[in-house]
Amino acid sequence: MDLPARIAEIVAPSIAAMGYELVRVQLLGDRTPVLQVMAERTDRAGMTVDDCTQISRAVSALLDVEDPIDGTYTLEVSSPGIDRPLVALRDFERFAGHLAKVETQVPVDGRKRFRGALAGVEGDAVRLDLADDGTILVPHAQISRAKLVLTDELMAAAAAEGGAAV
Repeated sequence: MDLPARIAEIVAPSIAAMGYELVRVQLLGDRTPVLQVMAERTDRAGMTVDDCTQISRAVSALLDVEDPIDGTYTLEVSSPGIDRPLVALRDFERFAGHLAKVETQVPVDGRKRFRGALAGVEGDAVRLDLADDGTILVPHAQISRAKLVLTDELMAAAAAEGGAAV
């Protein structure tokens, strides 16, 4: 298990008990690594600075006890934002109908970059409706990076949800 996955395993239960959902954990940099923890409220309300502060304190305490990272690091806690990254299969289902950019580790149907409307999930694959190229299934395990594209429709949906990502 890689270090970000191990950290996610350590912090996710506590974050969930506090009313948040862990979106992503990343460890960036070499000299003084930055641990990025991204979370959102389970009630889908907008994240506040106080929410991030609460999560930061909880994560700091857990990592002080477990000590999974050698040496010093900087902890950053944030919300995913409107044009959020798409990580878990549930993200691709939740945002069906919205425009997304998807990059894969290896070519799928001869290419590694896609832009299209999310059309849900089929098994362990993400369904994307490409503008002129029909529909494609992208294996979730092959996705290296995916995020929503900021559109008027996405902003309207976020506003309808009280400012949170839809």
